Amino acid sequence: MGAHMVKELLAKGHKVVALDDLSGGFADQVDPRATFVQGSITDHELIDRLFAEHGFTYVYHLAAYAAEGLSHFIRRFNYQNNLIGSINLINASVRHDVKCFVFTSSIAVYGALKPPMREDMRPVPEDPYGVAKLAVEMDLAAARHMFGLNYVVFRPHNVYGEYQNIGDRYRNVVGIFMNQLMQGRPLSIFGDGEQQRAFSYIGDIAPIMARAAETPEAYGEVFNVGADTPYTVNQLAVAVQEAMGMKGEVAHLEARNEVVFAFSDHSKVERVFGKVRETTLQEGLARMAPWAKAVGARKSGTFGHIEIERGLPPSWREQA
Repeated sequence: MGAHMVKELLAKGHKVVALDDLSGGFADQVDPRATFVQGSITDHELIDRLFAEHGFTYVYHLAAYAAEGLSHFIRRFNYQNNLIGSINLINASVRHDVKCFVFTSSIAVYGALKPPMREDMRPVPEDPYGVAKLAVEMDLAAARHMFGLNYVVFRPHNVYGEYQNIGDRYRNVVGIFMNQLMQGRPLSIFGDGEQQRAFSYIGDIAPIMARAAETPEAYGEVFNVGADTPYTVNQLAVAVQEAMGMKGEVAHLEARNEVVFAFSDHSKVERVFGKVRETTLQEGLARMAPWAKAVGARKSGTFGHIEIERGLPPSWREQA
């Protein structure tokens, strides 16, 4: 998402400084017109230096370790990266009078509420990832009340597209499936595969988010953003094979504890930003597939700092 956001902001004429620790991305995917800094939002001294040096007008916060299912087993890591890192950015934004702070939250804040999820529902996150995202949303509201920090929150869901890290085994099922196909491995599906998600092509949501900081009507608001059409994971597996032009077996693994039906309503974002384009799943996969083939299969390593072993899916312990 960050690579696409940088391109959108550059196209709008902004000067962009991109900060990334490269734990889930690659430096060669950052547009060369941007100033790239390798580092982490958990490094508050680095954050303070960057704000002092560049005098940012707007902050777009997309950094997170977004492995929702894994977050149960890496709670300390999750909160350090996804909550404390966010607070470092909010502190600096308040001190340097940032005009608007755009935060990428997640549909995970809703938990197992009945879809389509709406912004006026009371969030009930079911995993530490969703808890951290909701906590940042609440802190932004407190910072606006106390210090006047304008913000816009987006809750995207199941985003896929070019530049995605297809070598990450814990998140981004589209990339996982493409990587498994290129490795000649079975497509791994937890449970019966009838979980439903609305898979959202990055090219549809990045332009909306890029406009947010210069859209005063959006200040202080929360928006769902993404596709409207849900598909089962089984349907996705078939569609990915068609897009890649490759046949693969499907391996149904033991079900894990996850929300079964998750997709959201987008009427609010359309009231403020206008009609959101929805690229069909087939079209979006057809755009991503040639890029994935050009990148090639990537090694899918295991997370090295599991904090809780109990209940960890066996496939997440295995080396690949």
